[in-house]
Parts: sequence; C-alpha cells; structure tokens
Amino acid sequence: MKQPQLGKKISELRKAKGLTQEELVEKCNLNVRTIQRIEAGEVTPRSYTVKALFEALDYRWEEVNNGIEREEQKVPSYLYLAFASGLLYFFMAFYEIGMEYEWIEDGFVENRNAFASVKLITFLSYVGFLGGILALVRYFPNRFLKIALWVMIGFNVVFYTMDLISLFTSMLTIQDYYWVKIEAFGLGYAFIGASYFGYKNLKFGISQVIGALGLIAGILIFSGIGLIFGLVPLTFFEIGQLGLMIYFIQKIGRPSAPDFTSKGLPA
Repeated sequence: MKQPQLGKKISELRKAKGLTQEELVEKCNLNVRTIQRIEAGEVTPRSYTVKALFEALDYRWEEVNNGIEREEQKVPSYLYLAFASGLLYFFMAFYEIGMEYEWIEDGFVENRNAFASVKLITFLSYVGFLGGILALVRYFPNRFLKIALWVMIGFNVVFYTMDLISLFTSMLTIQDYYWVKIEAFGLGYAFIGASYFGYKNLKFGISQVIGALGLIAGILIFSGIGLIFGLVPLTFFEIGQLGLMIYFIQKIGRPSAPDFTSKGLPA
C-alpha cells in the first residue's frame, strides 16, 4: 500500500476507533505533526512506523505488510568509524587519566607535547564516538539523549581547551578548575545515562541497565566523594554503549520494526 492510500487507510481506521490524532499519539509514541503528514499523504513513513500505527489501531499488520515497499538501508560507513573511535577512546581514556593524575599530584608535566597529543587523541575519539551515537538517534529517536550528547560534547570542548591552556600557558592551572571539570563530566554522564531510560522494550532491559550504570557513575563522579568508585560503573557504562551501538547498527536496514519505543519517534 502506497501513499496517499496508506494515509487514507490510517485516517479511516483512527476515526472508526473514535480516536483523535492526539489520542493516537499516546498509543504509538509518534508526534501529532507526523501523523498529520502521514494521513495527508505528504510523507511515506518507514515500515516500523507503519507497524506501530497499525498495532495501535488494532489492525492486522500482515494485511498490509506485503504491500509496503521495504528497501534495505545501507549502514553508513561513518557509524563503523564511530564505533572504532569509541574503542580507541576506551583504551586511551585510561592512559589519559593516569597522566592527568600525575599532573595534579606533581603540579607539572615533564613532556607536555606527548601529554597534549594523548589528550587530543582522547578528545577526538570521544567526540567521534558521541557523534556516532548522535547519528544513531536519527534512526532510533530519543530527544533527551540527543540533548545530553550535545551537552557532553560541549563539556569536552570547554575543558579540553582549558587543559591545553593550562599545559602551555600560565593563565590557568588545572587546580583552578579541576573540581568544576569533574562535576561537569559527572553531570554529563548522569544525563546521558538517564536518557537511555527513554528506550523501551529493548531485549533483556539492556537500555535500563546501561542507563543505570551511567546514572550511578555520573552521581558518584559528580559528588567527588565517590570519584574513584565511579570509574567502575563508568567502565561498564562505556562498554554497554559500545555494545548498544553495535546492536543499533545491526538493526538498521532490517525490514522488521525496532523492538523498542521512545517518545517522539518520527516517521
């Protein structure tokens, strides 16, 4: 079934059920504007969006499933690069943390160029990883996760810049802002972790587990009291995000609907 017939069918079913567009929104986690455009035949929704609509309207998906054009999507190569960036960051972060600890304890760095290189690689790999998750949010919408990722990218830009300034100039010392930096990153991790709760019905509750790890790690790091202990759940949180990225990449291009729901899912 193609547009505009598909939109008319959905409109007919909705009216037959006595539902307004706003009520249908609550049943299938779309937004009103998306439903309006689908019913008007202005857009052709993805197969999983159609499936969500028909299930919300108690209509047999199989009756239209075979009539919908379902072209397999090619996974963008940059998503694999983002995953590789995440792996690189995972290992580089341990190295950077160790060097930064010595910097704070000693008050100076013997080889500033080497340390700056480590920081630059860590920064670029982490931003690349977060950028990959942002790209996945286009396929698997989560508005709060999108905001949280941009906030964390912003924190990274600000504090890595401050680190470089303090390394090569006398304008700043890391002691001047270190605890602010720790609290900002703790807040960022907690925000990202909490955002993963927006994904519903993932297998084995994986998104809730990952979200809880990020939230706990963020709170411990933010408090400062549990800074060292926060690195344990943070490590598993990063591993979980890498695993979730692979899961979502595998879902792209599959004809079946993703097995989750999230507020604000577009067509």
